[in-house]
Amino acid sequence: MTTQDLLPIDAVGVTGPYRTLRPSPLHDVTGQPVAALSLVPTGYVNRTMTALRATGKVAPRVERLAAIERAGRMFAEDVLGGLGPAEYQHLVSRTAGLPLSTVVESTHSIAFAAAGIGEFSTAGRPTTAVTDWQDSTIGEGRALWCRRGEILTVIAAGNHPSIHTLWLAALALGYRVVVRPSTREPFTPQRLVAALHAAGIEQRQLVFLPTTHAQVDQLTTLADLAVVYGGDEVVRRYSADPKVLVQGPGRSKVLVTSDVDWEKHLDVVVDSIAGHGGTACINATAVLTEHDPAELADAVAQRLSLLRDLPPQHAEATLPVDTETGAARLAAYLGQTARDARPILGSDGVATPLGDGSAVLRPALHLLEHPRARQLGTELPFPCAWFAPWKPDDGTMPLRNSLVLTALTEREDLIGALAEDPTIPNLHVGARPTCWHRPGLPHDGFLSDFLMQAKAVSRA
Repeated sequence: MTTQDLLPIDAVGVTGPYRTLRPSPLHDVTGQPVAALSLVPTGYVNRTMTALRATGKVAPRVERLAAIERAGRMFAEDVLGGLGPAEYQHLVSRTAGLPLSTVVESTHSIAFAAAGIGEFSTAGRPTTAVTDWQDSTIGEGRALWCRRGEILTVIAAGNHPSIHTLWLAALALGYRVVVRPSTREPFTPQRLVAALHAAGIEQRQLVFLPTTHAQVDQLTTLADLAVVYGGDEVVRRYSADPKVLVQGPGRSKVLVTSDVDWEKHLDVVVDSIAGHGGTACINATAVLTEHDPAELADAVAQRLSLLRDLPPQHAEATLPVDTETGAARLAAYLGQTARDARPILGSDGVATPLGDGSAVLRPALHLLEHPRARQLGTELPFPCAWFAPWKPDDGTMPLRNSLVLTALTEREDLIGALAEDPTIPNLHVGARPTCWHRPGLPHDGFLSDFLMQAKAVSRA
């Protein structure tokens, strides 16, 4: 089979689709080729960014919002790029290795985010600020909420389709958006961009530029602002750049204090670790407890051990799948990381071959001796969690730098300290798993905190 016979994933610039002479083949988790991705060269990136700079004003806000709302419905219901919703979901599942149910749920999440984009995109606006410089209340002076730039580049990840709800707010706020998809899973952004263009968002406001990793710096440099997803290496590379918003590892956690009966909340702990396939940054990778951590870990292990080994596109699949090579690499890394930890689940291996070139990544649980163990910062793309003891004297330090923290406690002083901690962007108190989220709430802050600014405007 040649790339000519595969599903084409074309770039889309300001003048329309662009297909390279030799597209790069994409494979599913069994190693079968499924699509041909056009990776644009450096010159095309330069020309596209220059053309975006040269375009006139984007459509008025009311038109943008209506188009995004239409696009959400089209994304969830229509044939786009030759694929209906079920075909698209099946393709994402078998290529990214995500359980089909996770992809289906993400489809609805993207449509829901688009339907409420008017409210969600302005949720972070200061209450005293206006959004129009011609507002009749400007008079003696008002705060005007305006963009910090004109072009936003999104260097997307491929671990979960729902990340593509984030940049919809930038479109709504009037940015020209450049989406550089993950080469692991370009199907969701391609479909969403196609829906947005079909719904009325102009190509001069939204482009789709698949590239190699070599062009990432170019894309971030030529934009006014950029959102970049990645691991610790990406965080180190871009965290000091004020133009770049880094979306790095989540290191989400669960805390269970002694005043709460953990048996009543076992579902919360299990869902926090394994919900959505355990692949997202909002899945828990650490559980700290005042109870006996071994007892809690054993109970969680009993639940997780019942999960079945199934291909990702199976309707009942709940675990992620990788190629046998990729799964073996993750298993080896986990083995090195967990050398001084006590295994609770997964000691006999986390990679289970399915016989077709792919392997299920089964849950792994380990017990640590103290809440400062280095493994508590380890995050892997499958249900993998570290259990450790915690006591009040340890304070909030072991819980810091968590994208999400679920606190199963009734201690108001502790809840207050966690709520005020600036390194914990999302706090769930009580029976709510870490992987719970609702559009309209901040994720790692509101995206508009990064995209927008308030300036004083008055008219004499």
